[in-house]
Amino acid sequence: MYAIVEIAGHQYKVEKDQQVFVNRLDAEEGKKVKFDRVLLVDKGGDVTVGAPAIDGMAVHAVVERHLKGDKVLVFKKKRRKGYQKLNGFRASLTEIKITDIKKSAAKKAAPKKTEE
Repeated sequence: MYAIVEIAGHQYKVEKDQQVFVNRLDAEEGKKVKFDRVLLVDKGGDVTVGAPAIDGMAVHAVVERHLKGDKVLVFKKKRRKGYQKLNGFRASLTEIKITDIKKSAAKKAAPKKTEE
């Protein structure tokens, strides 16, 4: 069973007990996080596709650690002009471990009060 979920603006294909590196999340290490924006779920060939997301489905994960990724070098050059520029950065990442892919308790809207 796998799911395609949107985490911090990026889409990831995740399975249970998988470790994923995502953009830095605003959660402490060891805390549980839940991602509601599940775009697709495959249960052994039974595929459910959302439009755009599946209602009531969620991916649960635990934040393992925060870290910085490998250095990425950005080199710019214009030939025959003597222009060269070298920049680099290290992305801030969060390592999460997927614990479960399941239906979440759907929030029911409170009934509207009508004054008579």
